[in-house]
Amino acid sequence: MRPVAFAALALLATLAPAQAADPTRGETLAKRWCAACHLVAPDQNRATPDTPSFAAIARREDAPPLAAFLAMSHPRMPDMSLSRAEIADLAAFIKTKAP
Repeated sequence: MRPVAFAALALLATLAPAQAADPTRGETLAKRWCAACHLVAPDQNRATPDTPSFAAIARREDAPPLAAFLAMSHPRMPDMSLSRAEIADLAAFIKTKAP
């Protein structure tokens, strides 16, 4: 196993919330934090060019686990300082966009 993959899996294990993730709360977070750049809802009119929609992210088979990805900082994404439960909720919402 590659070191990056191992680190992502280890991080994911520490992010497991005590209760089940709530995609409805994740949708609220997505509309607040993510909709400025990503298409998060079918009725959304604008997004930043070259930024994947949540549906495109959910369809990616080669993507790292969403919770681990959301927990790490990214140069093009703001540091939202989300809690573990919020990360799980947001990841659960993104997964609802998969076909």
